[in-house]
Parts: sequence; C-alpha cells; structure tokens
Amino acid sequence: MENVVIQNRQNSEAEVLRKQAQRRKTILNVVYYLSGTLLAVVFLFPLVYMLATSTKSESAYASDAGTLMMFLPDFNNLSAAAENYKKVFVSYGVWQYAINSIVYAGVIIVLNIIVNGLAGYVMAKFDFPGKGFFSFIILFLIVVPVETSIIPLYSIVKVLLGMKGTISVLAVILPATISIFNIFLFIQFFEGIPKEYEEAARIDGAGNLRIFFSMILPLSKPIVATVATFCFIGAWNDYLWPTMVLPYAEEGAWPLYPIQSALTSIQSIQGITTGEFMASLVVTSIPIFIVYVVAQKYIVQGFGSAGLKM
Repeated sequence: MENVVIQNRQNSEAEVLRKQAQRRKTILNVVYYLSGTLLAVVFLFPLVYMLATSTKSESAYASDAGTLMMFLPDFNNLSAAAENYKKVFVSYGVWQYAINSIVYAGVIIVLNIIVNGLAGYVMAKFDFPGKGFFSFIILFLIVVPVETSIIPLYSIVKVLLGMKGTISVLAVILPATISIFNIFLFIQFFEGIPKEYEEAARIDGAGNLRIFFSMILPLSKPIVATVATFCFIGAWNDYLWPTMVLPYAEEGAWPLYPIQSALTSIQSIQGITTGEFMASLVVTSIPIFIVYVVAQKYIVQGFGSAGLKM
C-alpha cells in the first residue's frame, strides 16, 4: 500500500514537472513569435512606405507626411500611381538599365558556376602539391574586404582592357566571374559527394570534365541555386564598380550602366517627384524579392548541405 502511495506521488510530481515544462515552452514560443513578428513589422515599414509613396502625387505625399496615412497607398487616385510608373519606364528609360542588369547577371551567373565550380571541384576532389597553401589563401581572402582591392583591380582592368566603348562591359563581367566565397561553398559541398560516384563514372570511361558537368553539377543543384542567387543579387545591386569602369552614354545611344546607376541619374533629374523616385525603387526591388522568395529553400539546402566546415 505504501509503495502504491509513493508511486502515485511520483507520478503526480512528474505530471506537475511536465506541465511546468510545457508551460515554459509555450511562454518561450509566444515570446519568440511575438518578437519575430514585431521585428518583421519594423523592418517592413520602409518597404511599405516606399510602396505606398510610389502610388501618390506630390500633393498627396505632402498632405500625408507625418501621419499614418503615409504608410497607406492612395486608392482614391490610382491614376497618379500609373503616371509615376509610366514615367519611370518611358520617360526615364529604366527598362534599358534593367535589361543591362539582367544581361550582366545572366553572364556572371553562368561564368561563376563554371569557373568557381571547377575550382571547387579541383580543390575538393584532387590532391596536388600546394593544396594546403591554396586552401589557406581561400580562407584568408574571404575575410579581406572587397574595398581594399578596388583600386588595384581598376588599374589592372584599365591596362588590360582600356575600358573604351562597349569593351568596358568586360570590365564589369570578368572581375565578377571569380568569387572566393563561391569557391569555398563549392568546395564544402563537393566534399560531401561520395567518391564512389566518380569511380563508377571513371570505370565507364568518363573524364574529369565529363564527370563534373554530367554528374557533379546535377548532384549539386542546391549549391548551384545558392550561388546563382547570390550572383544575381550582387550583379543587380552593383553600383560602385560599374560606375567606375563604364563610360557615359552619348545622346540617343543605349546606356551601358546597370539599373542601380539609373537610380542616381533619376534622383538628380530636375523636377522629379517623390512618388516617381519611390516607383523607381519599387521597380528595382521587385526582382530581388522574387528571386529570393523562389530560391529561399535552395539557399537553406545549399548552406545546410555544404555545412560550412572550416
């Protein structure tokens, strides 16, 4: 009888502890999700403001300034929103700069995957003299700020390409082809691919290049998608380097600048309204948002599979 009482007491205590643990977990979850929601709302405020302002005329923007209405679109005058976006595309020619950025990004993505993928494949799967030294250099260059190499890179590109006319487009594309961080990602991912796959392919007579393009890359879709996403975002947001190496377009000629450079030009236009400028910001932000939303799961898979081993 005494044992039964003791057992019941232990069961009651265990049940109390379980409920307390469950209560603590529930409280922590509530705090976690509330904090995350508040932070998300705070970070979304500038985007909501940008989108709302892009739908307003200058008078509506001035009347709503300093009130909560500044975060709400002007549904009463949708023609103002249409006029703002029409001016951005037609009068200011943002579509030309957008095409430039898409072309630059597409070429950079393809070259990045091929060049950095091959470099990562060699570092991950082959043994050669000096491999440890090159691994150290890769890790070292990851932490070196990009800004420290801009002036030397500009001098090299200027001597090799001359940067005159359309040839200066190569000055935008070629330096962006090599990314130490992307090589590092490829190395980490390729090291996780079993060697048995390569051995089986070599038995069938496949060479290193065929193995890379026919087997390694198809097995590496998460990291390829991750690198492609980063390359697109980097090329789309690039402003400083293209401004340094690309020439000004002559009157009536097709501009070579990417879309971020167009924002600076649009901002300096005499008489531009706040709504028009915000509309240009919305246009330049939408592709980044779409690409990131579509590729988000691949980015998570890519980093998870790579493991970011040091």
